[in-house]
Amino acid sequence: KPLWHLVDARDQIVGRLAAQIVPILSGKHKPTYCPNYDCGDYVVIINAKEVKFTGKKLTDKKYKWHTGYPGGIKQISVRDYLDKKPEEVLRRAVLGMMAKNKLRSMFARKLRIFPGNKHLHEDKLPPGTPSII
Repeated sequence: KPLWHLVDARDQIVGRLAAQIVPILSGKHKPTYCPNYDCGDYVVIINAKEVKFTGKKLTDKKYKWHTGYPGGIKQISVRDYLDKKPEEVLRRAVLGMMAKNKLRSMFARKLRIFPGNKHLHEDKLPPGTPSII
């Protein structure tokens, strides 16, 4: 049975936090780990809007995508993306560190990210659960 873990992202560096979350989602921290089976746990991340970046990444790093139309290349800086959708910055970092295989979408469903202190999974976490990271 999968467990639920609470992670407080306040003042954490995005890439280092994502590198600690991915093994929990995939189940590599368990002795019963199996690479072709989803044996990972659920991760609830709070305070996603208060993450940190090292160096000049806040202004220099750009997220790019294509709309599918001619000339449809779009980009947005990390600072603007943190203002619009703070949980998506952390989600993209975690998904970028996962293996690109069929289990990736199953692992991604177990990741719950909230921009503030409040989250919807109080009933699933044991009472008095501290942040694991």
